[in-house]
Amino acid sequence: MKNIIIATLISAFTLPALAADDSAYAGQENRDIKALSQHEITAYLNGKGLGYAKAAELNQYPGPKHVLELSKELGLSEEQIKQSQHIFDQMKVYAVALGQQFIAKEQELDKRFSGNDIDDESLALLLSEIGALKTKLRYVHLKSHLEQKAILSEHQVHMYDQLRGYVDSVDHQQHVH
Repeated sequence: MKNIIIATLISAFTLPALAADDSAYAGQENRDIKALSQHEITAYLNGKGLGYAKAAELNQYPGPKHVLELSKELGLSEEQIKQSQHIFDQMKVYAVALGQQFIAKEQELDKRFSGNDIDDESLALLLSEIGALKTKLRYVHLKSHLEQKAILSEHQVHMYDQLRGYVDSVDHQQHVH
């Protein structure tokens, strides 16, 4: 009898937890593309970064969008503004085009699964194409950070990091020569 009571108590506490885990995707079955939120789809279609350049951004490689937003605080010259805008515009053109291709492939993957029209070979091919597009997207975003850093002074890079909240003013004073 004692074992039955213990088993009942364990079931009472673990079944709701298991049910909650099982329904982690509840509501997502109604998405246009099951694997992506509407926010992600919009971001890909608009060339947004989605964290692809975080390795650069957090390692003293400023991004052109934020450099342009902080142009006054960074004391950018007219030439630096012009070059930064060009870097941003080029990145955006490529990111939007690649984002559209990425979304199309994700739609195809979703459609193939929903239509029960997928096998191992087509799955491997689609995932390879999706992976290649994500790699290209990340490259485009990271490359823009490389190009941006090349046109800034060391002082401007440190100011950027401070303004973005990556270093405090004491740390900034120690790095600027």
